Amino acid sequence: MTPFFFGYGSLVNRATHEYDNAHHATAVGWRRAWRYTSHRQVAFLTAVPCPDSRIDGLMAEVPNGDWLALDEREYAYDRVPASSHVDHNYNLPHEVSIYAIAPTQHHAPTKDHPILLSYLGTVVQGYLNEFGEDGVKAFFDTTSGWDAPILDDSRNPIYPRTQILTRRENALLEDQMQRLDCHLIAP
Repeated sequence: MTPFFFGYGSLVNRATHEYDNAHHATAVGWRRAWRYTSHRQVAFLTAVPCPDSRIDGLMAEVPNGDWLALDEREYAYDRVPASSHVDHNYNLPHEVSIYAIAPTQHHAPTKDHPILLSYLGTVVQGYLNEFGEDGVKAFFDTTSGWDAPILDDSRNPIYPRTQILTRRENALLEDQMQRLDCHLIAP
């Protein structure tokens, strides 16, 4: 059976990885949330079970079933089987996993453990490229934790897979953050 992962954050941005066999998909019964763990200094996205929610993302093949590189990238997460929760149009035999922080390991972001604007921008760019402006709005609407501080690291990005945003992408990011009354903090 062919192994796939379901990406719902930076993995939606194809510029952050080299997994070519990728397809739009929806995880049913999941929601995104901003969290931090003892494994990372900053907050990042996780998927949390939520029966009344669904999140769009990208389902991509893990070539030759070699999870090593992806598990290393996603080291702060558990890889969770999710085949029965992911809707898609891929017709060959496969299995799907989703990366999620163990429920006992995640905490709400704080000023000492903020969201990185560079990470958020990279995610927004991916959603815009894959799902358009409506997809970006849906990303914000299906993610919890927007009351968390967002560190403006745009002049000196901390996120290792940061993508440079166009003016349009920056304007869209700023509009959505303003819509949800997000709070930027200085470095």
